[in-house]
Amino acid sequence: MKRDTGFPAADAESDFLRARRSQVMSRLATWLRREPDDVNIMLPFHEVVDALGMASEKRLGLQSIRLDSIVGSVDRTRDFDRRFRPTSGRVRERWQRLAQAARRGEPVPPIEVYRVGELHFIIDGHHRVSVAHALGQQTIDAYVTQVITRLNSSGIRYRGDLIVKDYRRLFLDRVPLTGESRAAVVLSDPWHYAQLGEHVEAWGFRLMQDTCQFLDRAEVARRWYADEYRPVVAMLKQADMVGDRTETEAYMWVAAERYRLIRTHRWDAEVINAVREETRAQTRTPRT
Repeated sequence: MKRDTGFPAADAESDFLRARRSQVMSRLATWLRREPDDVNIMLPFHEVVDALGMASEKRLGLQSIRLDSIVGSVDRTRDFDRRFRPTSGRVRERWQRLAQAARRGEPVPPIEVYRVGELHFIIDGHHRVSVAHALGQQTIDAYVTQVITRLNSSGIRYRGDLIVKDYRRLFLDRVPLTGESRAAVVLSDPWHYAQLGEHVEAWGFRLMQDTCQFLDRAEVARRWYADEYRPVVAMLKQADMVGDRTETEAYMWVAAERYRLIRTHRWDAEVINAVREETRAQTRTPRT
């Protein structure tokens, strides 16, 4: 909260000390709650773009953006935490000079940011953003460059989320789903995307053997989704076997069980019943 005593230099010093205390207390609370280490770390811009896949960029010019939409940085991820609180006294002199100027009502130059989806990453202006947070501002003027990526940025909260996005991007390179099918195939565990990619490629290889014709990746992806994935998911729903998993996770589970149980490529009620009975038998087996 902004506190005015009538002495901008003293107030700016108080602002900095308050921001540092808040940062230290936040780190302590994270440790006590046993939260992941990355909850207070800024998102690195280049890692985010690499995970999502760079497509293009364009300059949008000067805009007013919300401070809470700024989640990362191009190159200054160590001086400030996720909420742009100083992580040490290293930035104190410049920080207090900017805070003092802001308290005097002096104009502050716009910052520069990249926009990825709804997220913003600072190119220049880390101290200005930190001071704006400390003084309770909601928005800040910024020169915006929009970065368009192959995957959208939804679901990214912490650095660890980038792993899932990265593996999903690699999966879609191997299995180029589009439209509805692209949105429908979702996994929580990043490693499962690699397994599903191998599964679809194997399915496509068997299809080409059966039809005696070559199919490119796009056609294999289309046929797999239409002829294999959707019918299986529909049967799983009818049998109430999806549970609290995603539909794709349920599909992968039952596909693995099918091959383990009966070594066949067909899908029918008999297969589903066999999987169901095997699952019930496992739950009834007493533990030793």
